[in-house]
Amino acid sequence: MNKAILASFTILCLLSTVFLMECNLSVRASQNVVLVPDDYERIQWAIGNASMGDTIYVRAGTYYENVIVNKGVSLVGEDRDSTIVDGNGTGNVISITADNVSVEGFTISKSGTHPYDSGIFVDRFTGNNIIHNTITNNNYGISLYYSSDNLISDNTIADNNDGVSLYSSISNEISDNKITDSYDGIILYYSVSNVVSRNTITENDYGILLFDSSSNDVFQNNFAGNTQQTYSYNSINVWDNGKEGNYWSDYTGVDLYSGPYQNETGWDGIGDNPYEKIEDDNQDNHPLMGMFSKFKVTLERETYHVTTICNSTISEFRFEIGPETGNKIIRFNVTGKDDTVGFCRVAIPTELMNYPYIVLVGGEEINATKLDVSNETYVYLYLNYPYNSHTIAIISSKTLYLYNKLLDKYVELNATYYDLLNDYGVLLGNYRQLEESYDELNSSYQEHLSDYSKNVHNIQNLMYIFAATTAIFIVTTIYLSKHAHTGKTKVFERTQKKAHALACTQQ
Repeated sequence: MNKAILASFTILCLLSTVFLMECNLSVRASQNVVLVPDDYERIQWAIGNASMGDTIYVRAGTYYENVIVNKGVSLVGEDRDSTIVDGNGTGNVISITADNVSVEGFTISKSGTHPYDSGIFVDRFTGNNIIHNTITNNNYGISLYYSSDNLISDNTIADNNDGVSLYSSISNEISDNKITDSYDGIILYYSVSNVVSRNTITENDYGILLFDSSSNDVFQNNFAGNTQQTYSYNSINVWDNGKEGNYWSDYTGVDLYSGPYQNETGWDGIGDNPYEKIEDDNQDNHPLMGMFSKFKVTLERETYHVTTICNSTISEFRFEIGPETGNKIIRFNVTGKDDTVGFCRVAIPTELMNYPYIVLVGGEEINATKLDVSNETYVYLYLNYPYNSHTIAIISSKTLYLYNKLLDKYVELNATYYDLLNDYGVLLGNYRQLEESYDELNSSYQEHLSDYSKNVHNIQNLMYIFAATTAIFIVTTIYLSKHAHTGKTKVFERTQKKAHALACTQQ
């Protein structure tokens, strides 16, 4: 009996152990955030103990490591200015050797100096996001090697030997980065079908270099203050998106604050003459007349982007909703040299602001031009101003929309009224013609009526004559008939008397 109880207790303990192990495994599987240094002191240790899809959140501090991300996790820094990964001057600071990795919110610095040593190095992998980092003091800032469909966006890449390098890589996006103070801003070797857009590439020896790299799209970038903007060898690429190309600080006739030199087709923020200082017969067909900028607006959990091309410096961009009117308002400051002509070309998503626009410069309303390139997705407004220090407000007014709608109805009704008035004139003319025809018909009718009256009178006279004749005939007939009957009676009586007398004689 005691043995049976002991055996049962042992089995129960074993089952409980298995159950607790399953519970612990279940809790670990559901965990998706690993903290550094709370859970693990080093970033590499956290990666080693993370699962696919986990987020490794790194608190502010300096981490002297050469990190290898070998699984699909998100590596997120608490603050990119104070969450620092320092490579100690050796190798790659962060190497990505997996798909679907995200690196966000770090300062990444001090790679080694050997070829391809980089702040971030991606080798033969896809679907990785490198966003919102500061990458500085490295041999290469970011390098992609035989990699595709990766995103490099919203990074500050400064004081590296070279900023961004792609080698035999396709279909990657390099966008919204600021690349400065490097020997080469962006280099593409044997790389095709990549998109390079909305980057500010300044104060480098070379802005962008392309070696045996074709079919890449390069547009809405700012190439300013580079010793040489581009170099192209055996490469044919597209340098605009059909509407907007790139800003080139050495474009003929353009100085950032000199005013809108926009050739003969009018002011729209786009140069009429192509930028041709690109080798291999490449050219930008729609060079920008001012710096390109993009601003994010969040409304009701949706994110929209407003873009500007402006020869003034833009600051304090903000989006507001009028508390009383409900009007949607974009405001920003423009600053430049005094006594110059300023301009802005503003692209506004119609889903964000789709009512008529009122544009104020320094509190005074101006007439902004709605450009022909506007479509169902974006409205493009062009505005200029005499001096380069102002607050600009673009107001989308629902009240004005309703007023214009009523005005359109009024104009439509007014047009309908005049149409009816014209129709009334035609109807009046037709009425008069009918009236004349009626008068003619009535006159003819009166003549016929007169003839008819005469005819009726004659008929009546004839009927009177006929009736009198008939009456005379009847009276005569009766008289003659009566007279004849009376004569016959007398002859009969006379004959009867003769006969009676003859009979009496015979007797």
